[in-house]
Amino acid sequence: MSMEDREADVLAHIACLSSAEEIFTYLLLPFDQAVVNVSRLHIMKRFGTYLREADFDGQDQQQIFLACRRILKRAHGDFVTSTPHKEKVFKVFRDEEAKRKARFVGLDQLTLSVK
Repeated sequence: MSMEDREADVLAHIACLSSAEEIFTYLLLPFDQAVVNVSRLHIMKRFGTYLREADFDGQDQQQIFLACRRILKRAHGDFVTSTPHKEKVFKVFRDEEAKRKARFVGLDQLTLSVK
């Protein structure tokens, strides 16, 4: 794919791709296949979150391409150094963590009752 094709509309093109590997390839980004195999959905969810937080106003398509590349590299890196369970990308993990914290009673919260 030429740079001219890549510049047509980066975000629209990414949205049309169907696999994590296709997105990495499109963005010319090397990746650890073992990490993608284990954390594929988590990486893509984090990538989407980072993309939504990004401000592309005033950037041309080449700048957007490079920004998307950096964002995907960051999302992938999150799972090279951590695990899906620790990162809690999906709501089910955050909900479970909240339930666990709500059930926990620390020693400092215990009091003796005297009759």
